[in-house]
Amino acid sequence: MQQPAAFEMDSATDRPTAILSGDWTTAQLGDAGQALAKATGGRGVDVDLTRVRRMDTAGAYAITKAVGEGYSPERVRGRPEMQRLLELVDKAVQVKPVIRREPQGFHNLTIRIGKGVIDLQHEFLSTMGFLGRLLVVSFRTFLNLFVRPHRIRWAPIFSQMERAGLDAIPIVAITTFFIGAVVGLIGVNMLRQFGAEVFVVELVGVAVLREFNIVITAVLLAGRSASAFAAELGSMKMQQEVDAMRVMGVDPFEALVLPRFIALILTIPLLTFVATLAGLLGGLMVSWTTLGLGPTFFLQRIVDSVGVNHFYIALSKAPVMAAVVAGIGCRQGLLTGGDVESLGRRVTAAVVHAIFAIILLDAAFALIYMELDL
Repeated sequence: MQQPAAFEMDSATDRPTAILSGDWTTAQLGDAGQALAKATGGRGVDVDLTRVRRMDTAGAYAITKAVGEGYSPERVRGRPEMQRLLELVDKAVQVKPVIRREPQGFHNLTIRIGKGVIDLQHEFLSTMGFLGRLLVVSFRTFLNLFVRPHRIRWAPIFSQMERAGLDAIPIVAITTFFIGAVVGLIGVNMLRQFGAEVFVVELVGVAVLREFNIVITAVLLAGRSASAFAAELGSMKMQQEVDAMRVMGVDPFEALVLPRFIALILTIPLLTFVATLAGLLGGLMVSWTTLGLGPTFFLQRIVDSVGVNHFYIALSKAPVMAAVVAGIGCRQGLLTGGDVESLGRRVTAAVVHAIFAIILLDAAFALIYMELDL
């Protein structure tokens, strides 16, 4: 049976003694510590623990705090384990926190550069691990397509195709329409001083067919789909749904990452085609209204002077762009911690990293095709 902490002061001798009794534990301490501190007045007194039944660190801290600076192990009577606990708590209380000064100047700069290099190395290794695991799951799913097609998760794939692909058609079409119109307006104003306004058709054709259709589509998917993937997987990670899937024997890569990966790869060619039509329509409207070039002349000049090879070049970039956007979004979602702040950081990182990767890949493709004379 537990007893509340209590004490009494014995001042019959020249050295006052605090006689403690009961259980000096967290559950039974109550306000006995404050009362003991008030009774001793912070002056050195002897402490008698022979009547104390139990004591934990909370009780020991209350005793050392009540006795104050006059505490001394020699003035404590009681069982050895209680004396040892009081000594440990008293030493811990007397430890002063170490104030670490941040380095300044050039030393601070070198430390930040070193940390950045180490973080970059860890990020690269983590990315390679994610890519390797995704490739393994993709290869296993490809084999199941011929051996066990019933194991492929068709429902989430088609659902993600609708959400990430078909639902993005309006915003892709509207954005590329205005991009094509802007390119046409700038081309007309620039070429008019040379009397070569008719070449605005080639300008719009090459710009839309080769670059703007895939780049604008990929950037819109980065802001729309990559952020959605990161938010969805991040919220599942916060609610420990991903851990529950692992406990049930379900591979999160196969159930969550791969359907989004496949859906984006399958739908981005359609979005690129829609973006191409919308961008050409925007350029056609500008050339028709400002130069009087009709649709027949515009389209015939596109076929004769521009050709379809530029569209094939843009289409060759589409799977790579889709894979990068889906991979970055899913990876950032799976890296989410247990708080909302971490989720916000990961969603932001997914969009920023995806857009940066798109621009970098487009520049790399441009250099490759330039070397191939395409």
